[in-house]
Amino acid sequence: MLSTMQDGHLSIGTLLRHATKVHATSEIVTWTGSGTRRETFADLGKHAARLANALRSLGVTGDQRVGTFMWNNAEHMAAYAAIPAMGAVLHTLNIRLFPEQLVFVANHAEDHVVLVDGTLVPLFAKQLPHLKTVRHVIVANGDVSTLQAPEGVEVHSYDELLASQPDTFDWPDVDERSAAAMCYTSGTTGDPKGVAYSHRSLWLHSMQVCMTDSMRLAESDKALAIVPMFHAMSWGLPYAALMIGASLVMPDRFLQPEPIAQILAAEKPTFAAAVPTIWQGLLQYLDANPQDVSHLREVVVGGSAAPPSLMHAFEERYGVPVLHAWGMTETSPLGSVARPPHTATGEQVWAYRYTQGRFPASVSARLISESGEELPWDDESVGELEVQGPWIAASYHGGSAVDPEKFHDGWLRTGDVGKISPDGFLTLTDRSKDVIKSGGEWISSVDLENAVMGHPAVAEAAVIGVPDEKWDERPLVAVVLRQGQQVTAAELREFLADKVAKWQLPEHWSFIEEVPKTSVGKFDKKRLRAMNSDGKLDVTHF
Repeated sequence: MLSTMQDGHLSIGTLLRHATKVHATSEIVTWTGSGTRRETFADLGKHAARLANALRSLGVTGDQRVGTFMWNNAEHMAAYAAIPAMGAVLHTLNIRLFPEQLVFVANHAEDHVVLVDGTLVPLFAKQLPHLKTVRHVIVANGDVSTLQAPEGVEVHSYDELLASQPDTFDWPDVDERSAAAMCYTSGTTGDPKGVAYSHRSLWLHSMQVCMTDSMRLAESDKALAIVPMFHAMSWGLPYAALMIGASLVMPDRFLQPEPIAQILAAEKPTFAAAVPTIWQGLLQYLDANPQDVSHLREVVVGGSAAPPSLMHAFEERYGVPVLHAWGMTETSPLGSVARPPHTATGEQVWAYRYTQGRFPASVSARLISESGEELPWDDESVGELEVQGPWIAASYHGGSAVDPEKFHDGWLRTGDVGKISPDGFLTLTDRSKDVIKSGGEWISSVDLENAVMGHPAVAEAAVIGVPDEKWDERPLVAVVLRQGQQVTAAELREFLADKVAKWQLPEHWSFIEEVPKTSVGKFDKKRLRAMNSDGKLDVTHF
């Protein structure tokens, strides 16, 4: 028996039409460094139409890939709307990838057109001669004369190209299962892998972002999207904002603590999202330059776990709750959000908030042991997390031959190691490649990092395993001190004495200027291991 319900594709074009009509007065605010540029959702509809018409004139007539090499701003938002809605595929290029990785992903995706922000032209120009399929480059917010293109590639001014285009477009009825957008993983192991999101998956994911037990994005919100639009679709915020009518504040290239504080003061957003390193820097700035940020009802942290000390500092000193979320490029990226159940009280609330969160109905999860057995949700059994669902990748772009080990019996192997409580809350203890195996037992590098960062003199701490003849591996802690602070390795080790098991106390310590980061702001432990192997770390041993 079939249903009697109407059918219609869940497409980005449908979402765009809804946003520009129903939420016409909501805004996209782009920070300029000294003020703002403002565009309503109604204006966005016209902007996106002009861009779509321009891309048609450049030969984008089907599902060609259109790359973006841009900051978070109004032009990037127009690309987010126009490219999928017209039936093409948005490919957000990570501006922080190593040059050879950038070349690889643009060629692998077969980008036909690339939109480039003017401030990023010098960075992009070095790689353009190696991009085999790119035929057009559109420069926004900059001078096109600064980009010398190789033969066969045309360079266009964004403003001039769009100026002559109509501000209406007949958005096609796109199949919801066709690709709408692409992101590539950060390539910390091997070449980056491409994930192609469908219109349907983005639509369903947007609904989850707006749900009350998730990020709770609402029409009344003004959301500061610090997480880059080139990193896992800016955690779904752009499309969720179109769905619900939330205004967006885009920081453009101004991502340092001082300009972020200026944006907060000027626009008073109610919601914000960024990786922990952004909030660490902002916390230090606010402590030195106090200002009222209580207009933030909540900030979401993802990419890596936020130290409990950071969560407590923001809430207790500034009245801003920090909400944990977990996900990855392959999960669109939202996988879980750590919103405590209503029955939690007292310290239980914090215990839930320290986790990576509770799985929604659309994300099924399981834990697999090293021997391949499924483990119980008892908040004790630790194994590798596998997930599946309508916004979870089933393969990488290029087919099943691309990293087939990542997919297991219809499930995505996340590479994350952790445990799950009986009521569905995930606690990650490590990445499978970062867990420290010492004397037959596992030491969580994440737990050690959080414990060390609880010391008031410590800004950042990254833990790696180093070879040990007796125990196989032992932890090495790389510490970044807060400005003007001093502490010794012996004092830090003493500080940990009542916080971790005695056998887990690190014997190896190094003080460094900065923890190396990946292209998405995570601790780059591969580089840290290389620094140690090359003798570039000054290590104190106990």
